[in-house]
Amino acid sequence: MSITAERRTALIGEYQTAAQDTGSPEVQVALLSERITNLTEHLKTHAKDFHSRRGLLVMVGKRRGLLDYLKRKDEARYQALIGRLGLRR
Repeated sequence: MSITAERRTALIGEYQTAAQDTGSPEVQVALLSERITNLTEHLKTHAKDFHSRRGLLVMVGKRRGLLDYLKRKDEARYQALIGRLGLRR
């Protein structure tokens, strides 16, 4: 369910905005999206895992908050990010 260190490093490298960037909204949203995808796959096979389902809802809410923040601050970066991640909104 968790992200491997190699995958995490790859995601940070792909979505960072500066050389040492690990905390920008783009990186945070990309990491959350990866975790959400993994947890969604887990819940397809373990439908009654309600503790993990609650964690999924918390992560989705956190990602939504970060995306709302990015949309308020810079609309172009927001549009580029949701396009790259394939998010619906």
